[in-house]
Amino acid sequence: MTNERSTGTSSKLATLLKMMGLVKPLSGFMALAVVSGTLAYLAVQFIPVLGGYAILDGLGLDVPIPSATIWIILPLLALLRAVLRFTEQRLNHFIAFKLLALVRDRVFGALRRLCPARLEGRDKGELVSLITADVELLEVFYAHTISPICIAFIVEAVMCVYIGSFHVGLGILALAAYLCVGIAVPLIISSISGNMGEKVRQQSAELASCVLENIRGLDETIQYGSSKERMTAMRKKTKALQWHQSSLNRLTGLNLAIANSFILVFDILMAVTAGLLYLHGKVGFDGFLLPVLAMLSSFGPVSALASLGTTLQNTTASGARILAIIEEEPETEEITGHEEVEFRGAECKMVTFRYGSEKTEDGCSTPAVLRNFSLSIPENQIIGIVGESGCGKSTLLKLLMRFWEVQKGRIAIMGQDPDDPDNAKASTYGTGKAVPININEINTSNLREMESYMTQETQMFKDTIAGNIRVAKLDATQEEIEEACRKASLHDWIMTLPDGYESNVGELGDTLSGGERQRIGLARAFLHGAPFLLLDEPTSNLDSLNEAVILKALKEESKGRTVLLVSHRKSTMRVADVEIGM
Repeated sequence: MTNERSTGTSSKLATLLKMMGLVKPLSGFMALAVVSGTLAYLAVQFIPVLGGYAILDGLGLDVPIPSATIWIILPLLALLRAVLRFTEQRLNHFIAFKLLALVRDRVFGALRRLCPARLEGRDKGELVSLITADVELLEVFYAHTISPICIAFIVEAVMCVYIGSFHVGLGILALAAYLCVGIAVPLIISSISGNMGEKVRQQSAELASCVLENIRGLDETIQYGSSKERMTAMRKKTKALQWHQSSLNRLTGLNLAIANSFILVFDILMAVTAGLLYLHGKVGFDGFLLPVLAMLSSFGPVSALASLGTTLQNTTASGARILAIIEEEPETEEITGHEEVEFRGAECKMVTFRYGSEKTEDGCSTPAVLRNFSLSIPENQIIGIVGESGCGKSTLLKLLMRFWEVQKGRIAIMGQDPDDPDNAKASTYGTGKAVPININEINTSNLREMESYMTQETQMFKDTIAGNIRVAKLDATQEEIEEACRKASLHDWIMTLPDGYESNVGELGDTLSGGERQRIGLARAFLHGAPFLLLDEPTSNLDSLNEAVILKALKEESKGRTVLLVSHRKSTMRVADVEIGM
Protein backbone atom coordinates (compact mmCIF):
# COMPACT_ATOMS: atom_id res chain seq x y z
CA MET A 1 0.00 0.00 0.00
CA THR A 2 2.82 2.39 0.87
CA ASN A 3 4.54 1.66 -2.44
CA GLU A 4 1.29 2.27 -4.32
CA ARG A 5 0.81 5.61 -2.63
CA SER A 6 4.43 6.55 -3.28
CA THR A 7 4.07 5.63 -6.94
CA GLY A 8 0.81 7.58 -7.17
CA THR A 9 2.37 10.66 -5.55
CA SER A 10 5.40 10.58 -7.84
CA SER A 11 3.12 10.12 -10.86
CA LYS A 12 1.05 13.16 -9.83
CA LEU A 13 4.22 15.19 -9.30
CA ALA A 14 5.49 14.21 -12.75
CA THR A 15 2.16 15.26 -14.27
CA LEU A 16 2.25 18.63 -12.49
CA LEU A 17 5.82 19.29 -13.65
CA LYS A 18 4.86 18.54 -17.26
CA MET A 19 1.84 20.81 -16.98
CA MET A 20 4.04 23.58 -15.57
CA GLY A 21 6.36 23.14 -18.56
CA LEU A 22 3.54 24.33 -20.81
CA VAL A 23 3.71 27.77 -19.12
CA LYS A 24 7.15 28.46 -20.61
CA PRO A 25 5.87 30.58 -23.56
CA LEU A 26 4.05 32.83 -21.06
CA SER A 27 6.68 32.85 -18.32
CA GLY A 28 7.00 36.67 -18.46
CA PHE A 29 3.31 37.14 -17.72
CA MET A 30 3.55 34.53 -14.96
CA ALA A 31 6.46 36.37 -13.32
CA LEU A 32 4.50 39.62 -13.41
CA ALA A 33 1.48 37.87 -11.85
CA VAL A 34 3.69 36.50 -9.06
CA VAL A 35 5.18 39.94 -8.33
CA SER A 36 1.70 41.55 -8.28
CA GLY A 37 0.27 38.83 -6.02
CA THR A 38 3.24 38.98 -3.65
CA LEU A 39 2.99 42.74 -3.21
CA ALA A 40 -0.82 42.49 -2.80
CA TYR A 41 -0.51 39.96 0.04
CA LEU A 42 2.27 41.90 1.73
CA ALA A 43 0.16 45.06 1.52
CA VAL A 44 -2.81 43.46 3.25
CA GLN A 45 -0.66 41.66 5.83
CA PHE A 46 1.17 44.77 6.92
CA ILE A 47 -2.04 46.76 7.48
CA PRO A 48 -2.57 45.26 10.99
CA VAL A 49 1.19 45.46 11.61
CA LEU A 50 1.07 49.21 10.91
CA GLY A 51 -1.92 49.37 13.24
CA GLY A 52 0.31 47.77 15.86
CA TYR A 53 2.93 50.47 15.29
CA ALA A 54 0.18 53.08 15.80
CA ILE A 55 -0.76 51.42 19.12
CA LEU A 56 2.89 51.43 20.20
CA ASP A 57 3.18 55.11 19.28
CA GLY A 58 0.02 55.85 21.28
CA LEU A 59 1.62 54.12 24.27
CA GLY A 60 4.60 56.43 23.97
CA LEU A 61 7.04 53.76 22.79
CA ASP A 62 9.64 54.42 20.16
CA VAL A 63 8.49 53.37 16.69
CA PRO A 64 10.28 53.73 13.34
CA ILE A 65 7.18 55.26 11.70
CA PRO A 66 5.30 58.30 13.10
CA SER A 67 1.51 57.94 13.59
CA ALA A 68 0.74 60.64 11.02
CA THR A 69 2.68 58.72 8.38
CA ILE A 70 0.98 55.45 9.38
CA TRP A 71 -2.51 56.95 8.82
CA ILE A 72 -1.41 58.07 5.34
CA ILE A 73 0.12 54.72 4.45
CA LEU A 74 -2.83 52.58 5.63
CA PRO A 75 -5.41 53.72 2.99
CA LEU A 76 -2.69 53.66 0.34
CA LEU A 77 -1.92 50.02 1.18
CA ALA A 78 -5.62 49.14 0.98
CA LEU A 79 -5.89 50.80 -2.44
CA LEU A 80 -2.61 49.26 -3.61
CA ARG A 81 -3.75 45.83 -2.48
CA ALA A 82 -6.95 46.10 -4.58
CA VAL A 83 -5.05 47.21 -7.70
CA LEU A 84 -2.34 44.57 -7.32
CA ARG A 85 -4.83 41.79 -6.58
CA PHE A 86 -6.85 42.69 -9.66
CA THR A 87 -3.67 42.74 -11.74
CA GLU A 88 -2.63 39.32 -10.47
CA GLN A 89 -6.05 37.77 -11.15
CA ARG A 90 -6.25 39.38 -14.57
CA LEU A 91 -2.83 38.07 -15.54
CA ASN A 92 -3.49 34.59 -14.16
CA HIS A 93 -6.73 34.25 -16.10
CA PHE A 94 -5.09 35.60 -19.24
CA ILE A 95 -2.37 32.97 -18.85
CA ALA A 96 -4.92 30.25 -18.09
CA PHE A 97 -7.20 30.90 -21.07
CA LYS A 98 -4.26 31.44 -23.42
CA LEU A 99 -2.79 28.12 -22.29
CA LEU A 100 -6.16 26.38 -22.59
CA ALA A 101 -6.28 27.50 -26.22
CA LEU A 102 -2.75 26.15 -26.74
CA VAL A 103 -3.62 22.88 -24.98
CA ARG A 104 -6.76 22.46 -27.10
CA ASP A 105 -4.71 23.07 -30.22
CA ARG A 106 -2.20 20.42 -29.13
CA VAL A 107 -4.97 17.97 -28.25
CA PHE A 108 -6.64 18.40 -31.64
CA GLY A 109 -3.23 18.11 -33.28
CA ALA A 110 -2.61 14.88 -31.36
CA LEU A 111 -6.00 13.50 -32.38
CA ARG A 112 -5.22 14.27 -36.01
CA ARG A 113 -1.90 12.43 -35.68
CA LEU A 114 -3.49 9.45 -33.95
CA CYS A 115 -6.42 9.22 -36.32
CA PRO A 116 -7.68 6.86 -37.54
CA ALA A 117 -5.72 3.82 -36.33
CA ARG A 118 -5.21 4.81 -32.67
CA LEU A 119 -8.78 6.09 -32.32
CA GLU A 120 -10.53 3.03 -33.74
CA GLY A 121 -12.70 1.50 -31.05
CA ARG A 122 -11.91 4.26 -28.56
CA ASP A 123 -14.85 5.55 -26.53
CA LYS A 124 -16.10 8.71 -28.26
CA GLY A 125 -17.85 9.94 -25.12
CA GLU A 126 -14.54 9.75 -23.27
CA LEU A 127 -12.85 11.80 -26.01
CA VAL A 128 -15.61 14.42 -25.83
CA SER A 129 -15.18 14.58 -22.05
CA LEU A 130 -11.41 14.99 -22.47
CA ILE A 131 -11.71 17.80 -25.02
CA THR A 132 -14.30 19.69 -22.96
CA ALA A 133 -14.35 18.97 -19.21
CA ASP A 134 -10.72 17.89 -18.78
CA VAL A 135 -9.31 20.88 -20.65
CA GLU A 136 -11.57 23.26 -18.73
CA LEU A 137 -10.35 21.87 -15.39
CA LEU A 138 -6.80 22.92 -16.24
CA GLU A 139 -7.94 26.52 -15.76
CA VAL A 140 -7.88 25.87 -12.01
CA PHE A 141 -4.26 24.81 -12.22
CA TYR A 142 -2.98 27.62 -14.42
CA ALA A 143 -5.04 30.44 -12.84
CA HIS A 144 -5.15 29.35 -9.19
CA THR A 145 -2.22 27.04 -8.51
CA ILE A 146 1.12 27.95 -10.07
CA SER A 147 1.35 31.61 -9.07
CA PRO A 148 -0.22 31.04 -5.60
CA ILE A 149 2.54 28.51 -4.85
CA CYS A 150 5.25 30.99 -5.86
CA ILE A 151 3.50 33.83 -4.03
CA ALA A 152 3.13 31.79 -0.83
CA PHE A 153 6.83 30.87 -0.83
CA ILE A 154 7.98 34.48 -1.25
CA VAL A 155 5.42 36.10 1.08
CA GLU A 156 5.90 33.64 3.92
CA ALA A 157 9.69 33.88 3.58
CA VAL A 158 9.36 37.66 4.07
CA MET A 159 7.08 37.14 7.07
CA CYS A 160 9.47 34.62 8.64
CA VAL A 161 12.31 37.15 8.31
CA TYR A 162 10.17 39.96 9.75
CA ILE A 163 8.88 37.92 12.70
CA GLY A 164 12.31 36.40 13.27
CA SER A 165 13.82 39.91 13.45
CA PHE A 166 12.27 40.22 16.92
CA HIS A 167 13.45 36.79 18.08
CA VAL A 168 14.81 33.83 16.09
CA GLY A 169 12.54 31.43 17.98
CA LEU A 170 9.47 33.32 16.80
CA GLY A 171 10.73 33.13 13.21
CA ILE A 172 11.22 29.36 13.48
CA LEU A 173 7.73 28.98 14.93
CA ALA A 174 6.27 30.98 12.02
CA LEU A 175 8.18 28.80 9.55
CA ALA A 176 6.81 25.63 11.19
CA ALA A 177 3.29 27.03 10.96
CA TYR A 178 3.58 27.84 7.24
CA LEU A 179 5.11 24.45 6.45
CA CYS A 180 2.35 22.61 8.28
CA VAL A 181 -0.53 24.53 6.70
CA GLY A 182 0.93 24.97 3.21
CA ILE A 183 2.72 21.62 2.72
CA ALA A 184 1.84 19.04 5.37
CA VAL A 185 -1.94 19.47 5.15
CA PRO A 186 -2.13 19.16 1.32
CA LEU A 187 0.15 16.11 1.39
CA ILE A 188 -1.89 14.42 4.12
CA ILE A 189 -5.18 15.01 2.30
CA SER A 190 -3.68 13.96 -1.02
CA SER A 191 -2.46 10.72 0.57
CA ILE A 192 -5.90 10.05 2.06
CA SER A 193 -7.71 10.73 -1.21
CA GLY A 194 -5.41 8.43 -3.19
CA ASN A 195 -6.64 8.15 -6.78
CA MET A 196 -10.16 9.40 -6.03
CA GLY A 197 -9.74 12.31 -8.43
CA GLU A 198 -8.86 9.90 -11.23
CA LYS A 199 -11.97 7.83 -10.41
CA VAL A 200 -14.15 10.95 -10.54
CA ARG A 201 -12.77 11.92 -13.96
CA GLN A 202 -13.08 8.35 -15.26
CA GLN A 203 -16.68 8.00 -14.08
CA SER A 204 -17.53 11.43 -15.44
CA ALA A 205 -16.24 10.31 -18.85
CA GLU A 206 -18.20 7.04 -18.61
CA LEU A 207 -21.37 8.94 -17.76
CA ALA A 208 -20.85 11.30 -20.70
CA SER A 209 -20.35 8.31 -22.98
CA CYS A 210 -23.48 6.63 -21.62
CA VAL A 211 -25.60 9.76 -22.14
CA LEU A 212 -24.27 10.19 -25.69
CA GLU A 213 -24.97 6.52 -26.46
CA ASN A 214 -28.52 6.74 -25.08
CA ILE A 215 -29.31 9.89 -27.07
CA ARG A 216 -28.10 8.29 -30.30
CA GLY A 217 -30.03 5.08 -29.58
CA LEU A 218 -33.38 6.65 -28.62
CA ASP A 219 -35.19 5.14 -31.61
CA GLU A 220 -34.07 1.61 -30.78
CA THR A 221 -34.73 2.15 -27.06
CA ILE A 222 -38.32 3.23 -27.73
CA GLN A 223 -38.91 0.53 -30.35
CA TYR A 224 -37.83 -2.34 -28.13
CA GLY A 225 -39.17 -0.92 -24.87
CA SER A 226 -35.81 -0.90 -23.11
CA SER A 227 -36.14 2.56 -21.58
CA LYS A 228 -36.23 1.22 -18.03
CA GLU A 229 -33.03 -0.77 -18.45
CA ARG A 230 -31.20 2.11 -20.10
CA MET A 231 -32.30 4.52 -17.35
CA THR A 232 -31.25 2.03 -14.68
CA ALA A 233 -27.77 1.78 -16.20
CA MET A 234 -27.47 5.57 -16.43
CA ARG A 235 -28.67 6.05 -12.83
CA LYS A 236 -26.10 3.51 -11.68
CA LYS A 237 -23.29 5.46 -13.34
CA THR A 238 -24.69 8.74 -11.98
CA LYS A 239 -24.81 7.38 -8.41
CA ALA A 240 -21.26 6.02 -8.68
CA LEU A 241 -20.03 9.44 -9.83
CA GLN A 242 -22.08 11.17 -7.14
CA TRP A 243 -20.66 8.93 -4.40
CA HIS A 244 -17.03 9.56 -5.36
CA GLN A 245 -17.66 13.28 -5.86
CA SER A 246 -19.32 13.45 -2.43
CA SER A 247 -16.33 11.65 -0.91
CA LEU A 248 -14.02 14.17 -2.53
CA ASN A 249 -16.18 17.03 -1.24
CA ARG A 250 -16.05 15.58 2.29
CA LEU A 251 -12.26 15.49 2.02
CA THR A 252 -12.35 19.14 0.98
CA GLY A 253 -14.27 19.94 4.18
CA LEU A 254 -11.81 17.86 6.23
CA ASN A 255 -8.97 19.66 4.51
CA LEU A 256 -10.39 23.05 5.49
CA ALA A 257 -11.04 21.92 9.06
CA ILE A 258 -7.49 20.59 9.54
CA ALA A 259 -5.93 23.72 8.01
CA ASN A 260 -8.01 26.06 10.20
CA SER A 261 -7.18 23.98 13.27
CA PHE A 262 -3.47 24.28 12.53
CA ILE A 263 -3.84 28.04 12.03
CA LEU A 264 -5.65 28.43 15.37
CA VAL A 265 -3.09 26.30 17.19
CA PHE A 266 -0.12 28.22 15.77
CA ASP A 267 -1.75 31.60 16.43
CA ILE A 268 -2.14 30.58 20.08
CA LEU A 269 1.42 29.22 20.19
CA MET A 270 2.75 32.49 18.76
CA ALA A 271 0.83 34.53 21.33
CA VAL A 272 1.99 32.29 24.21
CA THR A 273 5.61 32.12 23.04
CA ALA A 274 5.84 35.86 22.42
CA GLY A 275 4.20 36.51 25.81
CA LEU A 276 6.68 34.28 27.63
CA LEU A 277 9.61 35.94 25.86
CA TYR A 278 8.24 39.33 26.89
CA LEU A 279 7.75 38.26 30.52
CA HIS A 280 11.32 36.94 30.62
CA GLY A 281 12.66 40.15 29.13
CA LYS A 282 13.85 38.54 25.91
CA VAL A 283 11.78 40.97 23.79
CA GLY A 284 10.09 44.28 24.38
CA PHE A 285 6.37 44.90 24.16
CA ASP A 286 6.77 45.50 20.44
CA GLY A 287 8.34 42.01 20.20
CA PHE A 288 5.15 40.64 21.68
CA LEU A 289 2.51 42.69 19.87
CA LEU A 290 3.90 42.93 16.31
CA PRO A 291 4.80 39.22 15.76
CA VAL A 292 1.34 38.21 17.01
CA LEU A 293 -0.37 40.69 14.66
CA ALA A 294 1.89 39.63 11.79
CA MET A 295 1.14 35.94 12.41
CA LEU A 296 -2.62 36.49 12.59
CA SER A 297 -2.66 38.22 9.20
CA SER A 298 -0.13 36.04 7.37
CA PHE A 299 -1.95 32.76 6.65
CA GLY A 300 -3.71 33.92 3.47
CA PRO A 301 -1.15 32.57 0.95
CA VAL A 302 -0.66 29.19 2.68
CA SER A 303 -4.42 28.80 3.22
CA ALA A 304 -4.76 28.89 -0.55
CA LEU A 305 -2.17 26.08 -0.75
CA ALA A 306 -3.91 24.04 1.93
CA SER A 307 -6.91 23.46 -0.35
CA LEU A 308 -4.71 22.01 -3.09
CA GLY A 309 -4.82 18.58 -1.45
CA THR A 310 -8.28 18.01 -2.97
CA THR A 311 -8.61 20.57 -5.78
CA LEU A 312 -5.51 19.19 -7.48
CA GLN A 313 -6.98 15.66 -7.49
CA ASN A 314 -9.31 16.39 -10.39
CA THR A 315 -6.77 18.66 -12.05
CA THR A 316 -3.91 16.14 -12.06
CA ALA A 317 -6.29 13.41 -13.25
CA SER A 318 -7.43 15.61 -16.13
CA GLY A 319 -3.87 16.71 -16.87
CA ALA A 320 -2.68 13.10 -16.97
CA ARG A 321 -5.41 12.16 -19.46
CA ILE A 322 -4.60 15.13 -21.68
CA LEU A 323 -0.84 14.53 -21.55
CA ALA A 324 -1.42 10.85 -22.35
CA ILE A 325 -3.21 11.85 -25.57
CA ILE A 326 -0.61 14.48 -26.48
CA GLU A 327 2.31 12.11 -25.86
CA GLU A 328 0.77 9.00 -27.42
CA GLU A 329 2.66 7.79 -30.46
CA PRO A 330 0.66 7.46 -33.69
CA GLU A 331 0.44 4.15 -35.50
CA THR A 332 1.97 5.75 -38.60
CA GLU A 333 4.21 8.81 -38.64
CA GLU A 334 3.64 11.52 -41.24
CA ILE A 335 6.20 11.28 -44.02
CA THR A 336 7.74 14.38 -45.61
CA GLY A 337 10.85 15.33 -47.56
CA HIS A 338 10.49 13.03 -50.57
CA GLU A 339 9.93 13.98 -54.20
CA GLU A 340 6.35 14.05 -55.41
CA VAL A 341 5.10 10.83 -57.02
CA GLU A 342 2.58 10.51 -59.86
CA PHE A 343 0.24 7.54 -59.68
CA ARG A 344 0.83 4.82 -62.30
CA GLY A 345 -0.78 1.86 -60.52
CA ALA A 346 -0.22 0.00 -57.25
CA GLU A 347 0.81 -3.40 -55.96
CA CYS A 348 0.82 -5.49 -52.80
CA LYS A 349 3.50 -8.15 -52.33
CA MET A 350 3.33 -10.87 -49.69
CA VAL A 351 1.50 -8.58 -47.25
CA THR A 352 0.88 -9.89 -43.75
CA PHE A 353 -0.99 -7.81 -41.18
CA ARG A 354 -2.60 -8.39 -37.78
CA TYR A 355 -4.24 -5.91 -35.42
CA GLY A 356 -2.56 -5.49 -32.06
CA SER A 357 0.65 -7.17 -30.95
CA GLU A 358 1.74 -10.52 -32.31
CA LYS A 359 1.53 -12.03 -28.83
CA THR A 360 -1.43 -11.67 -26.51
CA GLU A 361 -1.18 -11.75 -22.72
CA ASP A 362 -1.58 -15.53 -22.67
CA GLY A 363 1.29 -15.93 -25.16
CA CYS A 364 -0.91 -16.82 -28.16
CA SER A 365 -0.48 -15.15 -31.53
CA THR A 366 -3.17 -12.70 -32.66
CA PRO A 367 -4.73 -14.09 -35.86
CA ALA A 368 -3.47 -12.40 -39.02
CA VAL A 369 -6.14 -10.53 -41.00
CA LEU A 370 -3.98 -10.75 -44.13
CA ARG A 371 -1.31 -13.38 -44.67
CA ASN A 372 1.13 -13.35 -47.61
CA PHE A 373 -1.40 -11.47 -49.74
CA SER A 374 -0.32 -10.20 -53.16
CA LEU A 375 -2.24 -8.05 -55.63
CA SER A 376 -1.42 -6.11 -58.79
CA ILE A 377 -3.54 -3.01 -59.46
CA PRO A 378 -3.00 -1.80 -63.03
CA GLU A 379 -3.67 1.79 -64.02
CA ASN A 380 -7.10 2.75 -65.42
CA GLN A 381 -8.88 -0.47 -64.43
CA ILE A 382 -11.56 -1.48 -61.97
CA ILE A 383 -10.32 -4.21 -59.65
CA GLY A 384 -13.10 -5.94 -57.70
CA ILE A 385 -12.41 -7.74 -54.43
CA VAL A 386 -14.92 -10.16 -52.95
CA GLY A 387 -14.79 -12.32 -49.87
CA GLU A 388 -16.64 -13.22 -46.72
CA SER A 389 -16.85 -10.87 -43.77
CA GLY A 390 -13.61 -10.59 -41.77
CA CYS A 391 -11.31 -11.75 -44.57
CA GLY A 392 -9.43 -8.43 -44.65
CA LYS A 393 -11.05 -6.53 -47.55
CA SER A 394 -11.52 -3.27 -45.60
CA THR A 395 -8.14 -3.72 -43.89
CA LEU A 396 -6.45 -3.85 -47.30
CA LEU A 397 -7.91 -0.43 -48.20
CA LYS A 398 -6.70 1.03 -44.88
CA LEU A 399 -3.20 -0.31 -45.53
CA LEU A 400 -3.20 1.26 -48.99
CA MET A 401 -4.15 4.56 -47.31
CA ARG A 402 -1.33 3.89 -44.80
CA PHE A 403 -3.63 4.22 -41.83
CA TRP A 404 -1.78 1.16 -40.51
CA GLU A 405 1.76 -0.04 -41.15
CA VAL A 406 2.31 -3.28 -43.05
CA GLN A 407 4.06 -5.72 -40.73
CA LYS A 408 5.48 -7.98 -43.42
CA GLY A 409 5.68 -7.63 -47.17
CA ARG A 410 5.29 -4.41 -49.13
CA ILE A 411 2.65 -2.07 -50.51
CA ALA A 412 3.87 0.18 -53.31
CA ILE A 413 2.60 2.85 -55.66
CA MET A 414 3.81 2.56 -59.22
CA GLY A 415 5.50 5.87 -59.94
CA GLN A 416 7.72 7.24 -62.67
CA ASP A 417 11.31 6.06 -62.86
CA PRO A 418 13.44 9.20 -62.24
CA ASP A 419 16.32 7.66 -64.20
CA ASP A 420 14.21 7.06 -67.32
CA PRO A 421 14.78 9.96 -69.77
CA ASP A 422 11.31 9.41 -71.26
CA ASN A 423 9.77 10.46 -67.95
CA ALA A 424 11.04 13.98 -68.36
CA LYS A 425 8.50 14.32 -71.16
CA ALA A 426 5.83 12.17 -69.58
CA SER A 427 2.38 13.56 -68.99
CA THR A 428 0.32 12.57 -65.97
CA TYR A 429 -0.33 9.08 -67.25
CA GLY A 430 0.61 6.73 -69.98
CA THR A 431 4.25 7.35 -70.93
CA GLY A 432 7.60 6.59 -69.39
CA LYS A 433 8.58 3.63 -67.27
CA ALA A 434 6.78 2.91 -63.97
CA VAL A 435 8.61 1.56 -60.93
CA PRO A 436 7.22 0.48 -57.52
CA ILE A 437 7.75 3.00 -54.71
CA ASN A 438 7.07 1.81 -51.18
CA ILE A 439 4.29 3.90 -49.62
CA ASN A 440 6.57 4.41 -46.60
CA GLU A 441 8.76 6.48 -48.93
CA ILE A 442 5.95 8.68 -50.26
CA ASN A 443 5.01 11.96 -48.60
CA THR A 444 1.78 11.45 -46.64
CA SER A 445 0.12 14.47 -48.25
CA ASN A 446 1.15 13.21 -51.71
CA LEU A 447 -0.28 9.73 -50.97
CA ARG A 448 -3.62 11.17 -49.77
CA GLU A 449 -3.81 13.38 -52.88
CA MET A 450 -3.44 10.28 -55.07
CA GLU A 451 -6.12 8.31 -53.24
CA SER A 452 -9.84 8.82 -52.52
CA TYR A 453 -11.15 6.49 -49.84
CA MET A 454 -14.84 5.86 -49.27
CA THR A 455 -15.60 3.89 -46.11
CA GLN A 456 -18.62 1.71 -45.38
CA GLU A 457 -20.02 4.38 -43.04
CA THR A 458 -20.03 7.87 -44.54
CA GLN A 459 -19.37 10.45 -41.82
CA MET A 460 -21.67 13.45 -42.08
CA PHE A 461 -21.06 16.88 -40.55
CA LYS A 462 -23.69 19.28 -39.26
CA ASP A 463 -23.59 21.38 -42.40
CA THR A 464 -25.30 21.79 -45.75
CA ILE A 465 -25.20 19.12 -48.44
CA ALA A 466 -22.79 21.28 -50.44
CA GLY A 467 -20.61 21.80 -47.36
CA ASN A 468 -20.50 18.07 -46.68
CA ILE A 469 -19.41 17.32 -50.23
CA ARG A 470 -16.92 20.20 -50.36
CA VAL A 471 -14.79 18.61 -47.60
CA ALA A 472 -13.22 16.55 -50.40
CA LYS A 473 -12.03 19.70 -52.17
CA LEU A 474 -12.32 22.91 -50.19
CA ASP A 475 -11.88 25.22 -53.18
CA ALA A 476 -14.41 23.37 -55.35
CA THR A 477 -16.83 25.48 -57.39
CA GLN A 478 -20.57 24.91 -57.35
CA GLU A 479 -20.32 23.49 -60.87
CA GLU A 480 -17.73 20.93 -59.75
CA ILE A 481 -19.92 19.88 -56.80
CA GLU A 482 -22.94 19.47 -59.05
CA GLU A 483 -20.95 17.41 -61.57
CA ALA A 484 -19.76 15.07 -58.79
CA CYS A 485 -23.35 14.72 -57.56
CA ARG A 486 -24.56 13.83 -61.06
CA LYS A 487 -22.01 11.02 -61.21
CA ALA A 488 -23.22 9.82 -57.79
CA SER A 489 -26.89 9.88 -58.92
CA LEU A 490 -27.57 12.58 -56.34
CA HIS A 491 -28.19 15.82 -58.24
CA ASP A 492 -31.84 15.24 -59.21
CA TRP A 493 -32.80 14.34 -55.65
CA ILE A 494 -31.01 17.42 -54.23
CA MET A 495 -32.88 19.69 -56.63
CA THR A 496 -36.21 18.45 -55.24
CA LEU A 497 -35.30 19.81 -51.79
CA PRO A 498 -36.60 23.31 -50.86
CA ASP A 499 -33.07 24.63 -50.26
CA GLY A 500 -31.30 22.45 -52.80
CA TYR A 501 -27.59 22.17 -52.12
CA GLU A 502 -27.96 24.48 -49.11
CA SER A 503 -30.21 22.01 -47.29
CA ASN A 504 -28.86 21.13 -43.85
CA VAL A 505 -28.25 17.43 -43.21
CA GLY A 506 -28.63 17.66 -39.41
CA GLU A 507 -26.33 16.22 -36.76
CA LEU A 508 -24.54 13.10 -38.07
CA GLY A 509 -26.72 13.36 -41.19
CA ASP A 510 -29.81 12.24 -39.28
CA THR A 511 -32.15 13.80 -41.88
CA LEU A 512 -30.74 11.54 -44.60
CA SER A 513 -31.31 7.92 -45.43
CA GLY A 514 -28.46 5.42 -45.55
CA GLY A 515 -28.47 5.45 -49.34
CA GLU A 516 -28.38 9.25 -49.48
CA ARG A 517 -25.43 9.37 -47.10
CA GLN A 518 -23.67 6.74 -49.18
CA ARG A 519 -24.15 8.70 -52.39
CA ILE A 520 -22.78 11.82 -50.71
CA GLY A 521 -19.72 9.75 -49.85
CA LEU A 522 -19.38 8.77 -53.50
CA ALA A 523 -19.79 12.38 -54.59
CA ARG A 524 -16.91 13.29 -52.27
CA ALA A 525 -14.74 10.60 -53.86
CA PHE A 526 -15.57 11.83 -57.36
CA LEU A 527 -15.00 15.49 -56.38
CA HIS A 528 -11.60 14.77 -54.83
CA GLY A 529 -10.36 13.93 -58.30
CA ALA A 530 -7.70 11.47 -57.15
CA PRO A 531 -6.41 8.99 -59.76
CA PHE A 532 -6.91 6.04 -57.36
CA LEU A 533 -10.38 5.36 -55.89
CA LEU A 534 -10.70 2.99 -52.92
CA LEU A 535 -14.37 2.12 -52.46
CA ASP A 536 -15.55 -0.03 -49.55
CA GLU A 537 -19.08 -1.36 -50.21
CA PRO A 538 -20.11 1.75 -52.21
CA THR A 539 -23.54 0.40 -53.19
CA SER A 540 -24.56 -1.59 -50.11
CA ASN A 541 -27.41 0.81 -49.21
CA LEU A 542 -28.61 1.54 -52.76
CA ASP A 543 -31.49 0.11 -54.72
CA SER A 544 -30.81 -1.62 -58.01
CA LEU A 545 -31.66 1.45 -60.13
CA ASN A 546 -29.27 3.79 -58.31
CA GLU A 547 -26.66 1.04 -58.19
CA ALA A 548 -26.81 0.71 -61.97
CA VAL A 549 -26.43 4.49 -62.44
CA ILE A 550 -23.42 4.65 -60.10
CA LEU A 551 -21.74 1.60 -61.63
CA LYS A 552 -22.08 3.21 -65.03
CA ALA A 553 -20.44 6.36 -63.64
CA LEU A 554 -17.64 4.24 -62.14
CA LYS A 555 -17.07 2.56 -65.49
CA GLU A 556 -16.75 5.94 -67.14
CA GLU A 557 -14.48 7.23 -64.36
CA SER A 558 -12.13 4.28 -64.76
CA LYS A 559 -11.06 5.63 -68.15
CA GLY A 560 -9.00 8.20 -66.30
CA ARG A 561 -8.74 6.59 -62.88
CA THR A 562 -7.98 3.32 -61.15
CA VAL A 563 -10.70 1.86 -58.94
CA LEU A 564 -10.28 -0.75 -56.20
CA LEU A 565 -13.79 -1.89 -55.39
CA VAL A 566 -14.73 -3.97 -52.33
CA SER A 567 -18.23 -5.41 -52.26
CA HIS A 568 -20.20 -8.49 -51.30
CA ARG A 569 -22.77 -7.85 -54.07
CA LYS A 570 -22.36 -9.93 -57.22
CA SER A 571 -24.23 -7.25 -59.17
CA THR A 572 -21.60 -4.69 -58.15
CA MET A 573 -18.79 -6.96 -59.30
CA ARG A 574 -20.14 -6.96 -62.88
CA VAL A 575 -18.53 -3.56 -63.41
CA ALA A 576 -15.05 -4.86 -62.48
CA ASP A 577 -12.44 -5.54 -65.15
CA VAL A 578 -10.81 -8.07 -62.82
CA GLU A 579 -12.47 -9.88 -59.91
CA ILE A 580 -10.30 -11.25 -57.09
CA GLY A 581 -11.44 -13.42 -54.21
CA MET A 582 -9.96 -13.19 -50.71
